[in-house]
Amino acid sequence: MSGLIMAAQLLLGLSILVILHELGHFLAARAFGIKVEKFYLFFDAWGVKLFSFKRGDCEYGIGWLPLGGYVKIAGMIDESMDTEQMAQPAQPWEFRSKPAWQRLIVMLGGVIVNIVVGIFIFWMLTFKYGETFIPNSSVQGINPGIIGKEIGLKKGDKVVAVNGKKVIQFDELISSKVLLGNTTLTVMREGKALDIKVPDNILNKVSDLGIEEFISRMPLETSTIDSVAPGRAAFKAGLRAGDLVTAIDGIPVKFDADVRDLIPKYKGKTVNIDVNRGMEHLALNIPVDTAGTIGVAFRPNELKEETIHFGFFESFPVGVNQAWKVFSDNGKGIWKVLTGKIKANKAFSGPVEIARKVYGGVWIWERFWASTGFISIALAFMNLLPIPALDGGHVVFLIIEMIKGKPMGDKFMERAQIVGFVLLLSLMVFVLGNDIFKAVMH
Repeated sequence: MSGLIMAAQLLLGLSILVILHELGHFLAARAFGIKVEKFYLFFDAWGVKLFSFKRGDCEYGIGWLPLGGYVKIAGMIDESMDTEQMAQPAQPWEFRSKPAWQRLIVMLGGVIVNIVVGIFIFWMLTFKYGETFIPNSSVQGINPGIIGKEIGLKKGDKVVAVNGKKVIQFDELISSKVLLGNTTLTVMREGKALDIKVPDNILNKVSDLGIEEFISRMPLETSTIDSVAPGRAAFKAGLRAGDLVTAIDGIPVKFDADVRDLIPKYKGKTVNIDVNRGMEHLALNIPVDTAGTIGVAFRPNELKEETIHFGFFESFPVGVNQAWKVFSDNGKGIWKVLTGKIKANKAFSGPVEIARKVYGGVWIWERFWASTGFISIALAFMNLLPIPALDGGHVVFLIIEMIKGKPMGDKFMERAQIVGFVLLLSLMVFVLGNDIFKAVMH
């Protein structure tokens, strides 16, 4: 069922964004009197379509190939590769007959809509839900995984600054500003401040092992027992809710994670556990079952989340900032791939990974819209890349035309489109194969 929910969310989210993106091109073209012949969600490859109707001089429909969508603009060399139309004399209602600045706006229409949609979604989510976070000031320490320990982090470290800037929200520690930048973490350890460098290529390892192996999403809590299961070994031995565990078999413990790490090492044996109960100190001998548990749970509510609420207009700059963060993170990620800091198979995700990691297997509307807003901005960025067949490629050619004072030749544009299609198809095959590999390996 979770797989179907993932697929449904991905299909709905992308369909909304594709329709709105193409609507941006459509409205801009119509505003300048350019004829639009087709408006399709998905591709009607080889003329095969699931549904279509004609209104005025434009055909609207849904194709069978779910790889995006398109609008066919008269007099433009695009994915339709309609060379017959281009061989005819230019007509006043065609794309090629319009001034370069109008054609530039038409090509940017989809990207502009995606950016506006992303900002609007983040704006509305901020207005409705506010910002909820764990204050870093309330955190006792971090619980690093394999990757975190490799770079020098230790259990119980308190990260107080990133690149010299004070950490306000705990989740900043696993955000893109830590994982993408040349980052220095300032940590407090035993009363001393230390600087720890986060390597440029850390995302390669995070992609393989997961974010929990860098810094756990849940900060450390005290080793205070929240509840003891009746009838289990801990209850029979006298352990009770509210007891503070201070040592396991003589090894001092301070955090819940210390206890979780140590107890399983005594599977099938009896372990001595020291606890403080108010002013009283107790030493209890507790059998550990073959699963490595004794039947206790720790305080889940020690970490108090805070929520900041914003007014309608106050939410707008917050939404803009979130959109810009997604846009700039995409830019930083691409740059790291191009400079060899991050491997392409670690950086790029296709539909399977998006459905699995971005949307998830549970339908929560807040997460659905947050994910859709994220993808909307990511699509805007990707479409701006200077690759022929993408909007960015057309924009580059139009800027060159505006500088030169004359358009690029039709033959050049046709060949550029073919090269662009090959590049995009290769990228699609790569990311889909990479998605399948990751799904199988995980």
